[in-house]
Amino acid sequence: MSNDFSPEQKRYLEGFVSGLEAARASRRIAPSNNLVATGHKNAGPDAPHLEAQDKVLAAGKKLSDQEKFKREQHPFDAYERLKEQAANDEFPKPPDNFRWRYYGLFYVAPSQNSYMCRLRIPNGILAHWQMTGLAGLAEKFGGGYAHVTTRANLQVREIAAKNAVIILEEIQNLGLCSRGSGADNIRNVTGTPTAGIDPRELLDTRPYAREWHFHILNDRTLYGLPRKFNVAFDGAGAIAVLEDTNDIGFQAVEVKDGFGVEPGIWFRLTLGGVTGHKDFARDTGVVVKPRDATKVADAVVRVFIENGDRTNRNKARLKYVLDAWGFEKFLAAMEVKLGTRLTRLPPEAIAPRPIFDRAAHIGVHAQKQPGLNWIGVALPVGKLTAGQMRGLATIARDQGDGDIRLTVWQNLLISGVPDARVVTAQAAIDALGLSTRASSIRAGLVACTGNVGCKFAASDTKRHAEDIAAWCEPRVALDSPVNIHLTGCHHSCAQHYIGDIGLLACKVQTSDDGDTVEGYHIHVGGGFGPCAALGREIYRDVKAQDAPKIVERMLKAYMAQRASDAETFLTFTRRHDIDALKAMCAMETVE
Repeated sequence: MSNDFSPEQKRYLEGFVSGLEAARASRRIAPSNNLVATGHKNAGPDAPHLEAQDKVLAAGKKLSDQEKFKREQHPFDAYERLKEQAANDEFPKPPDNFRWRYYGLFYVAPSQNSYMCRLRIPNGILAHWQMTGLAGLAEKFGGGYAHVTTRANLQVREIAAKNAVIILEEIQNLGLCSRGSGADNIRNVTGTPTAGIDPRELLDTRPYAREWHFHILNDRTLYGLPRKFNVAFDGAGAIAVLEDTNDIGFQAVEVKDGFGVEPGIWFRLTLGGVTGHKDFARDTGVVVKPRDATKVADAVVRVFIENGDRTNRNKARLKYVLDAWGFEKFLAAMEVKLGTRLTRLPPEAIAPRPIFDRAAHIGVHAQKQPGLNWIGVALPVGKLTAGQMRGLATIARDQGDGDIRLTVWQNLLISGVPDARVVTAQAAIDALGLSTRASSIRAGLVACTGNVGCKFAASDTKRHAEDIAAWCEPRVALDSPVNIHLTGCHHSCAQHYIGDIGLLACKVQTSDDGDTVEGYHIHVGGGFGPCAALGREIYRDVKAQDAPKIVERMLKAYMAQRASDAETFLTFTRRHDIDALKAMCAMETVE
């Protein structure tokens, strides 16, 4: 009978049969809505991820639950269901709770029966009118406040289910977005907060952070990684960006003449940082022309997409691919993606980088532009009320250049303030209940959300951080910065391992019946940048109510026993073993 069909009819029947085969396949394994199956090969923007999953299944292994969620339906194909849930004032079940994080929405029950919305702000810089707009959204749709995060970002909390979609759309109306700020995606792109205004910087990171930001937003293949992914650009300015705690760190360096490449400012490429897994990004020996940073970052991510672990979430970070392969194999895979060789240089080809200033994120500092200053504002462990957000936006507009610059130290800068307006700006900041003159303790105080808003946290970290500062400030006269980091769980969002003093939340047993109270394991001697090292545990199972006095003893021991006034807390703690440090702390009296 086939001879009786015209060519057009044959093509129609072939298409019809192909459609039936695709329908049968979709009933066996439901692909993402936008995918087209051609033979046995995945097609479409999600193909690299599906092919990576297929390898796992072909090897007889099981995908993690999150990989199954992504495979069943890509989050970006489920927006209509998010809208339906919002219309019904309904919070999501676990699969959709994971999916909605692709939009920046986190359902944070049981800590709060509400959503948290995390933004994307490349290089952490936003305009005064955007801050004013966010204040209104926090007030209208959230709890009336926002948190500055350790990725120089903002998040709004206490969002009702019915307001989930409207807040996402209103954020976009402000010229901002939240897309990809959660789940298995490339998180907010950080950069030097003083970019373009810093007298000591080697490079203005803003255009490079911005280019990478928009590259991510406009390429769906870069969503749905094996696990979350962090990228930071450090221009060698006064304020540390902690790029060595990121999966990819681009460090601005000066390449000397005489090493076979063009001398000048390049990026040094570091890979594999994830201090929650007890590792810093390591120098690859590769340098990258700044104009090529996005292409190189893209190659790193694509190798990770194909080879990251999709079975075990605890081993799904870039670090574990590097551990298994070694750097040379990974760099070779990147070169295949790039179609060219990477530039490698020996350490002696790199000039020493400018040293960062641990106090530069607080107070008044002269910019490279004559007569202008940035003012660092200390925030109470990153929290801002809507009223304070509006007030700071007004100060930035009227006294500065209109920009507000967030930092990884959970505070912000107001830039472009003329010399003649500095006092006026400081007075206006003081009137908001904030300060530009923080103590050495409070200036370095960092805390994650804690169990008030995160189901993983074991303690109320922000409240306990305030308790430590309030207790220690009047009792210990520190004359050099000390960073104190409190994190609520092993995810280490507040990066406790890199703090001079790091507190990791735990539950402390108080009776044979299993009763517990909030508490901490305390670490000492962590650092970053040139002083990078993980803190060592000095105290275990300390009740939260006892933590302020323990920290007081530690600080007093440092002041009493340091080799000289110039010795930092970090140097002091690293030249003693833990038993010696504990003995010195025990000698100190507290009230």
